[in-house]
Amino acid sequence: MRHHTGTGLVVVALTATVAALVFPLWSYADRSGTPPDRLAAGSVPTRWGPLSAADRDFVVRVRLAGLWALPAAQQAAGRAPSRAVETAGRHLADDHTYLGVRVRDVAARLRLPLPTQPTAEQGGRLERLTGTHGPAYGSVFATLLREEHGALFSAAAEIRATTRNSLVRALADDAVRRLLGDLTALETSTS
Repeated sequence: MRHHTGTGLVVVALTATVAALVFPLWSYADRSGTPPDRLAAGSVPTRWGPLSAADRDFVVRVRLAGLWALPAAQQAAGRAPSRAVETAGRHLADDHTYLGVRVRDVAARLRLPLPTQPTAEQGGRLERLTGTHGPAYGSVFATLLREEHGALFSAAAEIRATTRNSLVRALADDAVRRLLGDLTALETSTS
């Protein structure tokens, strides 16, 4: 009789151990599409996939970039000290016009509010560019816009790789391609 009691205790202990190991895995499973590292924190469901706080931030950043980069590019195309800066300005103006339409469409479909004015820092960059004349203009133009485009390019690549929202991914894909072309145009404007 003692032999059966010991076996029963071992079976009960093993069952409890297996249950203790399996329960956490089951209870934290991705049952409703929730990402494991809390990407869903701050997310809202949309018909294009969850819209995270990072997704919303990216859409706003694209809009803000266009609010100062488009006027800067148009200004460079009109008063550039060289043909290369003029060409870069036209290239950037075309790309930011396109991205401006895209970001407003995406925001409207996702019902996201967008800013209508650049940030104070961006406004200061535009004022600095406007106050620059002569040969220094091309260098200031390229430097200011390369900094902004480089940062936005990195953000777009990150969102493109991590978002689960198809509209935001498509915007990030467009932004990556356009910003890479802009960075190339800016580099050739100073060579």
